[in-house]
Amino acid sequence: MRAILNEVPAPLRADLDRLCGVIAAHGPMAVAFSGGVDSGLLAYVAHRVLGDRMTCVVGVSASLAAGEERGAIAFLERHGIPHARVETREMDDPAYRANGPDRCYRCKHELFARIASSPHAARFPRIAYGANVDDLSDFRPGARAASERGVVAPLAEADFDKARIRETARALGLALWDKPAAPCLASRVPYFSAVTPENLRRIELAEGALDALGFASRRVRDHGALARVELPLAEHPRARSAAIWREIENRLRAAGYERVELAPDGLCSGRLNEALRAGEA
Repeated sequence: MRAILNEVPAPLRADLDRLCGVIAAHGPMAVAFSGGVDSGLLAYVAHRVLGDRMTCVVGVSASLAAGEERGAIAFLERHGIPHARVETREMDDPAYRANGPDRCYRCKHELFARIASSPHAARFPRIAYGANVDDLSDFRPGARAASERGVVAPLAEADFDKARIRETARALGLALWDKPAAPCLASRVPYFSAVTPENLRRIELAEGALDALGFASRRVRDHGALARVELPLAEHPRARSAAIWREIENRLRAAGYERVELAPDGLCSGRLNEALRAGEA
């Protein structure tokens, strides 16, 4: 089980050994796999520790971009990690569509419920997900759903923060070690604006257009007719060049937006949560 420790530099071994121990103590598990670096590291290490006593479950819905689903499955297949898809139906929940601050709670509640009621539940009674210690200081309604369902977070239990996760994933040769955060498409819709299949599709097309133009880190905030594009500040000179900006506008209009603007303060992960806290101040 601990052979994996020899694959990372000595300074990382104690932390990785602790994570292996946490996973072993939980035993057979189904990992809720999103395709990001957090759940990627968890899935990889869990497979090395537990072998066929684990599986990954990818929740598929309108809020998951098709490219993210393909990338998630490709990662699992590349590393021989057993997996399955489950269809989640959070869009059937009127409260989810209403998009209040508890939207993430409702999404995770649906995901964990689907995993728990799937054929995998009998063989893998423990559900795990990729929360880490950095998540504990942010507004994370999904953590409440995890707590209610008894879902465990081995990375957080082993005291892994995002930096240590990326460092370990890189040392293990996982290609997603530097993958930008890619929260669900619904996170681009401001709170209290309805989440619909139409605006999720519009966001997916718009962000795909930015990907095609070489902007790997991006968000398209959906404000109805307005697309507010967030890019790292270092990318702004290129984005503002006449030819590229004209291409951005054309492609995002083709995706369904009437107006396009570039957020002057750059890419801000968790912007909706910041706005929520500002409203409470």
